[in-house]
Amino acid sequence: MAKIFCVANQKGGVGKTTTTVNLAAGLAKIGQRVLMVDLDPQGNATMGSGVDKRTLPLSVYDVLLESASIREAAVFSDKCGYHVLGANRDLAGAEVELVEVERREKRLKQALAEVGADFDFVLIDCPPSLSMLTLNGLCSAHGVIVPMQCEYFALEGLTDLVNTIKQVHANLNRDLQIIGLLRVMFDPRITLQQQVSDQLKAHFGDKVFDTVIPRNVRLAEAPSYGLPGVVFDPSARGSQAFQAFASEMVQRIQKM
Repeated sequence: MAKIFCVANQKGGVGKTTTTVNLAAGLAKIGQRVLMVDLDPQGNATMGSGVDKRTLPLSVYDVLLESASIREAAVFSDKCGYHVLGANRDLAGAEVELVEVERREKRLKQALAEVGADFDFVLIDCPPSLSMLTLNGLCSAHGVIVPMQCEYFALEGLTDLVNTIKQVHANLNRDLQIIGLLRVMFDPRITLQQQVSDQLKAHFGDKVFDTVIPRNVRLAEAPSYGLPGVVFDPSARGSQAFQAFASEMVQRIQKM
């Protein structure tokens, strides 16, 4: 059965989408069957996976409203090597439409249960807020991967996220746990980043992934070509770090 992970952080601009698409591509490169679910109405993870959100006949919106199954709505990205359950602007309306329906926070979980045997990993890119969409992701997942920059305000945001995960664990999803914290956009020359990194390791121990993703221009350029950095320029430092992270992720799951 597929292992399902949310990539989540309530703080915006911390590299959630970059982490999701590059981890998906990295896992696909080492032979894993991957489904990437885009839960953000902006659809950046969809576009960054070589799929045009404007021409999607079916999206995650249709799955949440139970008018399509994941098998019907997901498309395979030939360039990236993984399946994409894409998102577009329609998804913004799902927030309002889901308010009145039953089991609204479990819609995605039920849909994923039907395709659990088809994939090794399901990665869910969550929007940067605790919305009904994020809640659907957290209720579906076995764990949360938290990408974060090593900055002071990131530590404050992390406290909020940990509390949210505890609440969801207690009330909606007993399987949910933090799988690990991924340090992204890291620049070892900045003393503060090194200090925050040390604080993270002291406080969270082995919950902090060994892999560190450096600040890297090629990773930043890749989305404009509609590709993850791992596919766009495999030799770039950032791409190689994400490939190492994919291998570390597989090893960590085998120990769970």
